[in-house]
Amino acid sequence: MDIGELILIAWQGICDNRMRSILTVLGIIIGIAAVIILLAIGQGAALETQKQIQSLGSNLLYVRPGAVSASNVSQGQGSAATLTYEDCQALRDLCPAIEDAAAVYNANLQVQFGNQNTSTSVTATEPNYCEVRNFHPARGRFFSQAEYDSYERVCVVGDTVVDNLFGDEDPIGKQLLIRGELFKIIGVMEHKGVSQFMDNDDVVLVPLSTGYNTLFGRNASTGRSVKNILIKAKDGDDVDSAQFQIINVLRLRHKIIAPLVDDFTIRTQADLMETAESVTNVFTALLGATAAISLLVGGIGIMNIMLVSVSERTREIGIRKAIGARYSDILWQFVIEAVVLSLGGGIIGIICGFIGADLVARMASWTTMITPLSVVLSFFVSIAIGLFFGIYPARRAAKLDPIIALRAD
Repeated sequence: MDIGELILIAWQGICDNRMRSILTVLGIIIGIAAVIILLAIGQGAALETQKQIQSLGSNLLYVRPGAVSASNVSQGQGSAATLTYEDCQALRDLCPAIEDAAAVYNANLQVQFGNQNTSTSVTATEPNYCEVRNFHPARGRFFSQAEYDSYERVCVVGDTVVDNLFGDEDPIGKQLLIRGELFKIIGVMEHKGVSQFMDNDDVVLVPLSTGYNTLFGRNASTGRSVKNILIKAKDGDDVDSAQFQIINVLRLRHKIIAPLVDDFTIRTQADLMETAESVTNVFTALLGATAAISLLVGGIGIMNIMLVSVSERTREIGIRKAIGARYSDILWQFVIEAVVLSLGGGIIGIICGFIGADLVARMASWTTMITPLSVVLSFFVSIAIGLFFGIYPARRAAKLDPIIALRAD
């Protein structure tokens, strides 16, 4: 019996039980669509994270203080006050591979406008922060060197702060209350979005000089520590040279000699990208595994329906064997029937996956990205499910004794 005849017989068996076949296929459709949609969400999250990191530039380095240890327990990077504003100035002056550097001191504080208030990251920094961080005002302007030198109480806010405090009202020119001190808003930063689970738009930027004197209680006499030093290398190829120079300058300034451990850490864009990729890969794998469960359920549904089909068609199998059908003919008849069900469900599921991913992107405003690999994988998985879950019922049908089968009701 040729393959065409076997496919025709299998198709007739499916058509004879349309409703049951549709319900069986539905499990595969849902499973394949879920795999494509969830993988598209995971890939979209990875793509968005990469865009956020790449938007900072390829030649950015972050220098952070070391960690404080209490009872031999580390409090985490950045908990020690081991970096100072003077360190930033020294790096700017002594490292040839560095184009510019900006000191940063930040803390989560309550800010208030009228009867509205919110907790946000108040970041004190220098006027060159925009160029170093590649983060510019969309409206208004950033504070100038003159305002920095004269300790002006001015600030620039992010989109999230505007939404939380001002709504549709224009914030430029308004007075913002931070720790009992009034700051005039002179600009709104461009939208950066969320990266590494941090909202880059939930920020208020103030001059570092003003922040030291009015918000954080830091000045030249008490020690002007910083939470970060942002470094912009002269070129992407100079990142390694800049890192080498930063390490040596800071070790000299902090009198660190082996075997003493560095009291600072340096991270580059490549480090951030690697960390982000590892997180999003785990996220995508978890989403894919969740969707795979529904595929497994769909496969079990196919096996269950095929077993029922074998039981109902026992007499038909006996007649076919009695007139000369071989073991392989019966086996392939039911295997093909299972594959047709799963393959049909897979193709419809792929189409539904494309539609579903597009709906998620439109309705939830999430970035989704369907990769060719996920489509090809879904296609072959649907075939594999039909083969895997169809072989057992097919073998059971092929092994039926024709005499016993003919005597079945």
